Amino acid sequence: MAVSLDIAALRARQAAPAIDVAATQGDGLGCHAGKVAMIAAAEASGMSETLAQLREDYPQGPHDQPQSMCPAFGSLRVGLRMRRTSTILSGSACCVYGLTFTSHFYGARRSVGYVPFNSETLVTGKLFEDIREAVHATAKPEDYDAVVVINLCVPTASGVPLRLLPKEIDGVRVIGIDVPGFGVPTHAEAKDVLAGAMLKFARAEVEQGPVQAPKGGRSERPTVALLGEMFPADPMVIGGLLAPLGLAAGPVVPTREWRELYGALDSAAVAAIHPFYTASIREFEAAGRPIVGSAPVGVEGTEAWLERIGAACNVPTATIDAAKAGILAGIRGALSASPIQGRITLSGYEGSELLVARLLIESGAEVPYVGTACPRTPWSDADREWLEARGTEVRFRASLEDDLYAFHHFRPDLAIGTTPVVQKAKEAATPALYFTNLISARPLMGAAGAGSLATVINAALRNRPRFDAMRDFFEGVGTGYAAGVWQDVPQKKLSPKAEGPKKPIGEMA
Repeated sequence: MAVSLDIAALRARQAAPAIDVAATQGDGLGCHAGKVAMIAAAEASGMSETLAQLREDYPQGPHDQPQSMCPAFGSLRVGLRMRRTSTILSGSACCVYGLTFTSHFYGARRSVGYVPFNSETLVTGKLFEDIREAVHATAKPEDYDAVVVINLCVPTASGVPLRLLPKEIDGVRVIGIDVPGFGVPTHAEAKDVLAGAMLKFARAEVEQGPVQAPKGGRSERPTVALLGEMFPADPMVIGGLLAPLGLAAGPVVPTREWRELYGALDSAAVAAIHPFYTASIREFEAAGRPIVGSAPVGVEGTEAWLERIGAACNVPTATIDAAKAGILAGIRGALSASPIQGRITLSGYEGSELLVARLLIESGAEVPYVGTACPRTPWSDADREWLEARGTEVRFRASLEDDLYAFHHFRPDLAIGTTPVVQKAKEAATPALYFTNLISARPLMGAAGAGSLATVINAALRNRPRFDAMRDFFEGVGTGYAAGVWQDVPQKKLSPKAEGPKKPIGEMA
């Protein structure tokens, strides 16, 4: 019987580093082996360089990792939001199910590719061949500009070499990235993993020759690229703030289509609205683009940001001063029209927590604590210094325990945070708002941000009497001895210790 031999597959298998068998042993496919074991397996599988770059870009500590959703969700979300981009996941079936469910819950409207595997295909290298076959089957130029392949924990720990995939198939770019939970701390930073990889690819294309222009053509004015996902209205507000400087808002990175990457790289400067996009910043710096941290929030924040943007883009000082005079008056009016009074603790994992805290303080609120799951970077220093000068404790890589301690210690009138923080606050009859859905999902920049944020915050602060009434009415219900499901009215029973010492058997009647 004749056996056909795939020469390309054989060469790829020979070129790939040895797959680490240990990573597939233990509990099923090894995805619950623990962080230390997974890192050791990845190091043994030839992934040392990848892990070293992740550690440099996304440093951990003061503890190992914030409590958050699977970080790969960030990269998946970026890929699914891009037009003419297909995303393929390589990982354990349970992880893929959870990620696709979450992505569709958050509004994804396209399918996610999946390359299944088992211990045999992982160890023999057949998984890599299956991934390559899936990429070739998907990379159709009439459908896609790019195909993104994401290694989850087990394939990364086992050394599945996405770097050996072809860089391009029939004009369709192929982007392979590793986003293991043991190497990327948060899903916010995982957005940067893919955004940075795409910028690197696009920068190489620009260096090779002419590329596609933006759909609307190149801007007549110098542009400022905006780094970090934000509320859709914010880029338009920022564009209005830049216009008096003779500048325009450029593409937002992560972008919605491939050609926008060229426009971002063509910008005069980059505004690191979210300051933890380290890989993306590295590509912009390699392209010679200056980076400006912080954002135009509040009066002081907007004034400082306009000055730094103007300096980075060589705008005359007189032009900057004239722009500030017109812009700051409107923001000052919006803040005074909707003051916020009360003590607020704030925490989240989106990366805009420090910006929100600045706006709250300029609105009149007391903010003694800000916790963010993201790391401290040079581009967040301006916000950190401003907050600390006003008595705010800023905690980077904040854990749930940090956020809960701050809530109990500072006893705020309103807690803004993640789901467990909000739950704990409401149990204590304290108004609370979920940061991701209720704060980061509204404008922050300029006068529009000031008015919008004050509306939701003041509405929440006014809910204190309702919480007090509910606490007084329901206090004790379903707690302690009355917890659970009962057919009859639960009766409090004394513990054996409370009933007193039992008599020795010899003294029993």
